[in-house]
Amino acid sequence: MLFNCPQGAFDLIRLPLRPNELLQPFDAADEYLLTHLAEQGLPKAGSRVLIVNDSFGALAVALSDYRPDAVSDSFLSHRATEINLEKNGKTRDSTRLLHSLEPLQGSYDLVLIKIPKTLGLLEHQLISLHGHLQPDAQVILAGMVKMLPGSVWQLAERLLGPTTTALARKKAKLIFAKPIPRDDPPPNPYPVRYRLENTGFRIVNHANVFSRDSLDIGTRFFLRHLPEGLGRSEIVDLGCGNGVVGLIAARRNPEAVLHFIDESYMAVASAKENFEAAFGTERKATFQVGDGLKAFSSESADLILCNPPFHQQYLQGDQIAVGMFRDAKRVLRRDGELWVIGNRHLNYHAVLDRLFGGCSGVAANPKFVIHKTRKRR
Repeated sequence: MLFNCPQGAFDLIRLPLRPNELLQPFDAADEYLLTHLAEQGLPKAGSRVLIVNDSFGALAVALSDYRPDAVSDSFLSHRATEINLEKNGKTRDSTRLLHSLEPLQGSYDLVLIKIPKTLGLLEHQLISLHGHLQPDAQVILAGMVKMLPGSVWQLAERLLGPTTTALARKKAKLIFAKPIPRDDPPPNPYPVRYRLENTGFRIVNHANVFSRDSLDIGTRFFLRHLPEGLGRSEIVDLGCGNGVVGLIAARRNPEAVLHFIDESYMAVASAKENFEAAFGTERKATFQVGDGLKAFSSESADLILCNPPFHQQYLQGDQIAVGMFRDAKRVLRRDGELWVIGNRHLNYHAVLDRLFGGCSGVAANPKFVIHKTRKRR
């Protein structure tokens, strides 16, 4: 899809790839931010530029001549950025990709932040900037107006310094923060920790993990119904988040090998810490940041447990979940099972019926349904 901005015209894709994709790999906030930079003659020659939360690489591609660093918690964001750089004749090393738990290196003159859905992640990122800003550094936050809670301004002012805003354009907003150097930067409250109810497990959650300071009600319901007695099976916690589902599945199936997969670096880091705290490093398990089950061999798993996301940043829909279900069918061995929990209104049973030729209900309450389906051939 063509992205026109003052820095050029660029052919971009978004991930996951879908045929006849109608959704854009950029938004009006990307356009507004790049237009503002062009109008202000930014970045200056020789500036060190940091880009944070660039969804699919639109900013990195447009500003690749400045060799920016780009930080994201999303594997899909990094992979899309790599693809889009190559599609537009840019070398991969024109942008240095950093995941959300890697420390920043050196100081930056210009920091561009796309405001994420999770304000805890933004808080972590703003705190991480301390000690990495030049004295006259400019920090610009960008987002769509309808997605910006008032606490964004308060957060930026508390952690950076005074803020100003520009008039909205195409329902997008820019926030300009003037960082104030501090000898005592605020402590980072992440990761958070809590004790998992009805267990002795201590759970670690990094900033971008869903329901990071307590067990959410959907997972609580799923945990009560997980299967046991599966012997030496291969169990996958798909879209693992903090890994609590795989953790309880491992406890109920002590001979099983567990595999944790998520596209969030913070999620997989949380899952690894939680599993190793519970079972030590001798219990066999793997932890992978990636695009669903793409890296898994066909017919390699006996059970896949999935609490799929129904949003990608601010966009809601079942496209990610459907892709997970298709991958699961390929990865399951014959007679292997996929267990899925979802809100009732998502109607995952219809998709599972179509893909697997049938599914059944494990349990339900007024809000959630647990489905299971079996690979028959």
